[in-house]
Amino acid sequence: MKRRKMVVAAGFCLSFFMGTLMNLLFIPGFEHHGERAHRYYHEKQQPGGDETARLYGDASTPAETKLEPTSPAGGLPDLQMQIRERSDEVLRYRRRRAHWVANGDAARPLERRRLMDLEQDSNWESYKEIGKSDSYETAGGRSQSTPGVSVATKSHRESPHDPMLGCNSIDNVTNVHYLGSGYTKAVYKAALNSSFSVALKSVDFGGHDMENCVKKYGSSKDCYKLASFKIVKEMTLMERLQHPNILKLYGYCYQDSNDIKDTVTAITELGSPLEMIQLLQTPWEERFRICLSLMRLLHYLSHSPLGSVTLLDFRPRQFVLVEGVLKVTDLDDASVEETPCSPSSPSDCVMAFPARNFTLPCHKGHCQEMNEKRNLYNAYRFFFTYLLPHSAPAALRPLLDKIVNSTGDLIWGTDETLVHLEKVLDMYKNGHYLKNNTQRHKTEYKCISDASIAAENYRCWPSYQHDGCMLSVFSVDEAIDMCESHAQCRAFVMTDQSTWTGHQLVLFKTGAASMTEARSKLTYVRLGTSGT
Repeated sequence: MKRRKMVVAAGFCLSFFMGTLMNLLFIPGFEHHGERAHRYYHEKQQPGGDETARLYGDASTPAETKLEPTSPAGGLPDLQMQIRERSDEVLRYRRRRAHWVANGDAARPLERRRLMDLEQDSNWESYKEIGKSDSYETAGGRSQSTPGVSVATKSHRESPHDPMLGCNSIDNVTNVHYLGSGYTKAVYKAALNSSFSVALKSVDFGGHDMENCVKKYGSSKDCYKLASFKIVKEMTLMERLQHPNILKLYGYCYQDSNDIKDTVTAITELGSPLEMIQLLQTPWEERFRICLSLMRLLHYLSHSPLGSVTLLDFRPRQFVLVEGVLKVTDLDDASVEETPCSPSSPSDCVMAFPARNFTLPCHKGHCQEMNEKRNLYNAYRFFFTYLLPHSAPAALRPLLDKIVNSTGDLIWGTDETLVHLEKVLDMYKNGHYLKNNTQRHKTEYKCISDASIAAENYRCWPSYQHDGCMLSVFSVDEAIDMCESHAQCRAFVMTDQSTWTGHQLVLFKTGAASMTEARSKLTYVRLGTSGT
C-alpha cells in the first residue's frame, strides 16, 4: 500500500513538471533565455556589423526570409487599415494636451519636438522623421547628447525637459542580456558607459504578433509598422503620464535593421520583475509599500491629463520593482476609451471576471467609471488579497480587511481606497498601531552601546534576512515585545539602518556570547542571559 502511494505521488509530480515545461515552451513569443542571449552574443562578434542594430532582429535570418508566406488577395488593405487605426490612436493621445498646457502655464515651456510630437498627418514618414529632430542630430546625421550632461544626470530624468538619450547612447552598450519577450516586444538589459543599466525595448521579429502577421499578409515591413506602433504608443504615454509609479522613458533610437528602415528602440528605466511567490515571503511593510504604490498609480490614472486610463492587460508581469517601488512597465494595452452603452441594454456595462461579474450604470452613453473600476478590481484580485492582510500588525488588520472587502465588492473608488491606505501608512509610520499596548515587559534588558552580536542567529518569518531574524520596529518597546514573543530570543541589536517608513531594523539573537564592538549600534540583552 505504501509503495502504491509513492508511485502515485511520483506520477503526480512528473505530470506537474511536464505540464509546466510544456506551458513554458509553447507560450507565444517564448524563447529560452540562454538561446537568445547566446544568439545576441554571437552576432556582436561578427566584424563590420552594426552591433546595436542586432538587438532588433536576427541579422543572419531577416524576417522576410525566415517567413515566406503568400499574401492572400485583398489582405494588405486590411493591414493598412490596422496600421492607420494604431497611428490614429497615438495621434489622439498627442492631441490630448496635459493640464499645464491647457491652463497656459507660462512657467513651463512647451516640449521641444521629439519622437512623439507627431504632425497632423498620420502617415508613417511623419513618425520616423520626428525621431531625427535637430535636437539630437549632427550634420553627419547621427544623434548626439547634449554636451556636459552625464549619463548619471540623464538617468534620473524627472521632467519632460531634461535631455534624453539617443542612438549614440546605445552604440557602445555593454553587458547586454536578454530579459524576456511577450507577444510584440523583446526586452534587453544593457549597461551605458559600463555603469548605468537601462532597459531596451524593441519589436520582437520572432514574436507572436510579427510571425502571425507575416504569415497572414506576407509583408514584414508593414507588419513591423503595425507592431512598432505599440512601442510608439507606449513611449507617448510615458511622456504624457508623468508619475513616480510609471516607468521612466530615458530616450529612443531609430536605426536601420535587416531590410527594414528606422526600427525603433525605447530606452527606459530598468526594474526587476515582480515575483509574487517571493513577495509573499517578504515583510508586511514591503508588501504594503507595493499595494500603496499601486493605489497611488491607479488614483492618478483615473484622474490623468488624458482622462481615465484603464490597463486592459492588468497582470503582475506588467509591473516591475525599482528600489522597492512598484512601477507599471507595459502601457501598450492601456486605453482611455470609455465603453459606450445604451440605457435599454444593461449587458453593455457588464464587467466579467473569473470569480464574479459587475454591472455598472449607463450614464450619458458610457458605462460609468468602468475604466477606474476595472483597474481597482484587478488590483484587488492580483495584489490586495495576497499582499495586504497577512502578517500585518494586529491593530491595522480591521482597517486592512475593510480595504480588501470594499475593493473586492467595488464599494469604493480609487479616491476612497487611497485615502484609507494613506491612513494605514500614517498609523504605521507614527506608531499609532502600538497605542493600546500598555502591558509591562516580563523581563528587564540591559542596553550596551556601540555593540553587536556576530553570531547566534535564528530564523523567523517574514524576515529581511534569509539566514537570520531581522524585523523592523517603531521603538525599543516594540522590539522588546517581539523578542518576548519569540521563544528563541534572548537579545537583539538595534542597527543603524531603517526602512522606507523610518522604522528601525533589528536583529534578534539567541544569546550574547559573540558580542563585538560595533559603532552606532545598540544591543539589548535579557538579564540573566549568558554573556551579561
